[in-house]
Amino acid sequence: MCQYSWVTTHPTLDEQLCFALYSAARVASNAYRDELSALGLTYTQYVTLLALWEQDGVTVSALGERLRLDSGTLSPLIRRLEGAGLVERRRDQADERLVTVHVTDRGRALRPRVDAARRRVYEKFDLPMEDTVLLRDLANRFCAAHT
Repeated sequence: MCQYSWVTTHPTLDEQLCFALYSAARVASNAYRDELSALGLTYTQYVTLLALWEQDGVTVSALGERLRLDSGTLSPLIRRLEGAGLVERRRDQADERLVTVHVTDRGRALRPRVDAARRRVYEKFDLPMEDTVLLRDLANRFCAAHT
């Protein structure tokens, strides 16, 4: 038996969890769009740089897992970041089958501007920090439950 009785009824669009998450994701990515476009970045490029700033020199496959992106999406993304001079790919010297992705000096220099853009986006949402943290934690728990 389903523990959520409302799931078995006919919930309206606004009662749908999937629609709330979809809408929230669109609002969040749109909020970032203007700030990031001023830096020459897309949202996906932004999160890729965030992942690489956390852990530089990861394999392409590990980066794809971290970002939950398949290679068909990740390869052109890395190519565009590489073309912008923000990252570079290197063959692993111990195992040439492995390719690692590294942030360049230019990519590292962009970080303070990206951080400032992120702060401006957060200010636009005007949510108390504890609500922001709760929302993030619930979203992470939701994703973890479905992987």
